[in-house]
Amino acid sequence: MGVPEQLAARMSIAEQHEYLRATFSRRTMIRGGAVTLGAVAGGAFVPGATARAAVPTRPAGSAAAAVDGSLVAPFGRHLAWGNDPRTEVTVSWQVPVAVKKPFIRIGAHPWDLSRRIEAEVRTLYTPAGVGASGDHTQYYLHAALTRLRPGRTYYYGVGHQGFDPAQPHLAGTLGTFTTAPAHKAPFTFTAFGDEGVGYHGLANNALILGQNPAFHLHAGDIAYGDPSGAGKTTDTGFDARTWDQFLHQTESVAKQVPWMPAYGNHDMEAWYSPNGYGGEEARWNLPDNGPDKKNLPGVYSFVYGNTAVISLDANDISFEIPANLGISGGTQTKWLEGQLKKFRAAKDVDFIVVFFHHCAYCTSTAHASEGGVRQEWVPLFEKYTVDLVINGHNHQYERTDVIKAGEVAKKLPIGGTAYPETDGVVYVTAGAAGRSLYAFSAPDSYEGHEHETDSVASFVNTKEGKVDETVAWSRVRYLDYSFLRVDVTPAPKGRQTTLKVSGIAETGDRIDHFTVSRTAK
Repeated sequence: MGVPEQLAARMSIAEQHEYLRATFSRRTMIRGGAVTLGAVAGGAFVPGATARAAVPTRPAGSAAAAVDGSLVAPFGRHLAWGNDPRTEVTVSWQVPVAVKKPFIRIGAHPWDLSRRIEAEVRTLYTPAGVGASGDHTQYYLHAALTRLRPGRTYYYGVGHQGFDPAQPHLAGTLGTFTTAPAHKAPFTFTAFGDEGVGYHGLANNALILGQNPAFHLHAGDIAYGDPSGAGKTTDTGFDARTWDQFLHQTESVAKQVPWMPAYGNHDMEAWYSPNGYGGEEARWNLPDNGPDKKNLPGVYSFVYGNTAVISLDANDISFEIPANLGISGGTQTKWLEGQLKKFRAAKDVDFIVVFFHHCAYCTSTAHASEGGVRQEWVPLFEKYTVDLVINGHNHQYERTDVIKAGEVAKKLPIGGTAYPETDGVVYVTAGAAGRSLYAFSAPDSYEGHEHETDSVASFVNTKEGKVDETVAWSRVRYLDYSFLRVDVTPAPKGRQTTLKVSGIAETGDRIDHFTVSRTAK
């Protein structure tokens, strides 16, 4: 990143040099030092003990303070629910350089943005020696909006000193969002995992926007800033600038559809403390109702209409990629059971949807199934009759039959209906959002091209390593880019309420559909 062209025209070479030096020499300080980058030593990046010891601070009175805010446009807008989607939304965005007094304007009409709220700035500095990034400073801004009205559409604009979205010539920068309704009503949500930056991610995003979803779930491996994905400082190819591209790519959807991520193995960027999640904490502002915001910032829950959604961090229980294995000390699993018990007892919640990265059941030749998930969480999914489990990690679409105790409890053909209260749990791998595809050991089998297969050779990752298995639960397999659409239809008490789940290919064709049905409370 160089000096903005408009600014460079008014600066000497010496002033431009000072501008760049100041811009790219800021230490990282997120939430009062919650994030520590460490120090560069001997050409390798070594995690440090405190944020104060991380990197040199920016000199006082530097040229960055003189940047004309009118020449700096925000980008990468993305929304997230707060703890209550009926009344809380966070708007997040980026700016390419430091700006003064960032804010958000919000109102019920595009011509009435009188409510102005100060934004929080989280600065993320990545020094030279960390992958391919070079010296790179990223400025993430967040505005948490509360006490909103349920079921209401709001208009908003983000800005800073010199850039006011309320000005007529900046009306094109405005966005909208709609809060969750106060009562049960039909809605749609979408989901996928393993997106990255590229054409296929763009294509899927365009299709998702056309579904008009109330929110979108991202089941981990978000931008692939760390393409190695082992969660270690020895990972190669890390580039913090990938996130700038990613947030540009998703803005067309995420500026109006809350984008709710879970964290995968490629999201453990080990150079950012704690536990490699410091960068994610800078970029996202997610619900803070999880068991451990410091160590598990991607674990949370929310309720939309009659559906509870739970995001989990499977890095905590992954035998395959153990960089963060055991970081919660068991608190995540205890919290999960508490959430499942609470939601099953809640009078207004019919469905429970759980999403996370590593697959409980998948036959990909790359990662296949995660034994840690089967050991820790699958028994709870069955005990509390979870209605749908969504995963990524394997870059393909695969859907199981109804499973209980590791076996097929009921075959679920395309177009079939599952009754989790009595049958068991359905698992969907929706990891074909954009990154290069994997492979199956069995032929593809999807809507209009069904290939019945009695058994599929696969494996499961255990504490002792890979263990081969032959499974009968692989019902739908599609090896191309796709995402998941879920239509939720409430019903009066005692009647059947439904989740209608569809796999949608990047071409727009439907590759799978099935229904999950239970008795409405």
